[in-house]
Amino acid sequence: MPVGARLLLVSHPEAAASLLLRVLAGLARAAAGTVALAGLPRSDDSPAGWRRRVAYVASASAIYGWLSPVEALFLAADLAGIERPDAERRVDEMVEHLRLGADATRPVSRGGPGVLERTALGAALLGQPEVLLLDEPLRALDPAERRRLLRLPRKRVTLVIASRYPASEEGIVNQVALIRDGRVALHAGVDELTDAALPLNARGIDALANAAHAAPAAPS
Repeated sequence: MPVGARLLLVSHPEAAASLLLRVLAGLARAAAGTVALAGLPRSDDSPAGWRRRVAYVASASAIYGWLSPVEALFLAADLAGIERPDAERRVDEMVEHLRLGADATRPVSRGGPGVLERTALGAALLGQPEVLLLDEPLRALDPAERRRLLRLPRKRVTLVIASRYPASEEGIVNQVALIRDGRVALHAGVDELTDAALPLNARGIDALANAAHAAPAAPS
């Protein structure tokens, strides 16, 4: 994938896309093969290496409910090694970007799932990652706000979204990949769906993958 790509990852069975993100995030280990993100192998644990250039947001947040969003963001900044003056600036900017308002200083458990999801996304973005892995992100938010937050301000961030609802990612992604029975059945631009008059949904993606496999091979 090129730098700055926005990839929608769908799979059959559905759990495979989430599992692949966990492998990419270093939370699960593959039996074979290699992983390279942001041009680095996962084994690179140097301060400027892989762990500082990749961020992951799970479908279920691990943020403690008694923390406020501001406290959770400062904790994320500390874990990322961001110095305090810079951390304060980034947290202030993130609170504004996430539109947390009065919820910023209240326990996330009082703000509901929308506040929790915003906070988890903000914590991932604080370290300014080059690759952002999102598993079913921001489902508690309305579609317009969800699209706003996932149109990331830094254009060179590569985004990978695992989703069971492909149509909801329209306007956010520019590529789509289909994992079928453990193999890549399709990796194409969203514009290829448009050119084939197919929608960005499960049926459309399956149809494009089937058409690609049915096409005759080009002459050598």
